[in-house]
Amino acid sequence: MQITQALHSAILISNLEKSQHFYSSILGLEKIDRVLKFPGIWYQIGNSQLHLILAATIIPDAVNHDKWGRNRHLAFSVANLEAAKQQLIAHNCPFQMSASGRSALFTQDPDGNIIELSE
Repeated sequence: MQITQALHSAILISNLEKSQHFYSSILGLEKIDRVLKFPGIWYQIGNSQLHLILAATIIPDAVNHDKWGRNRHLAFSVANLEAAKQQLIAHNCPFQMSASGRSALFTQDPDGNIIELSE
């Protein structure tokens, strides 16, 4: 087997409106059309996609509440980490700087899904 690229990642969300605000307005991701009938939102990120799927129940799975980066998370590259940090602050989004000292931070979407932003 030879895997040639990542196609998409899918995460569960509980509220389409709140999630769309976070991923579209705060993170600035590009929403794309989807033809599937179940509720959700798709985003294009470079050559990959992020699929948000509406679920009746979200089960939090964080195991390390002190260091968010040591939990299951998605990671995105940003052009300017300081600008990303200021955007999160402006929208009162929680975040933690990477404990490793590298140029990265971790935030959470409205359902507690952890997102890494790294420069």
